[in-house]
Amino acid sequence: QVQLVESGGGLVQAGGSLRLSCAASGRSFSSRAMGWFRQAPGKEREFVTAISLNGGVTNYAASVKGRFTISRDNAKNTVYLQMNSLKPEDTAVYYCAAQRRELGSGWEYWGQGTQVTVSS
Repeated sequence: QVQLVESGGGLVQAGGSLRLSCAASGRSFSSRAMGWFRQAPGKEREFVTAISLNGGVTNYAASVKGRFTISRDNAKNTVYLQMNSLKPEDTAVYYCAAQRRELGSGWEYWGQGTQVTVSS
């Protein structure tokens, strides 16, 4: 069992930055690919980014590529999402997720989400 707890959300002006963190419980963190999703009001949850077990491979949605950076610290059981040049359309609840194993193995665990609001 893995529990994921997100933090770092908040209100920021357009063009600003936020750093989200996701702390994972359990000893299997380093054996799971991790990622972030988001869900805006009235929209479906969408993929944002993912990172491989050792951080060597990352994937990004086209809408955030070049602005967002995912990273992980396996010693701290934590994955991060650095968000720069934020836009109002980035407003959403951001969810941390853990895959069963390496990238492509399927999402198995989800956090409760943290709200990010970008004002224009």
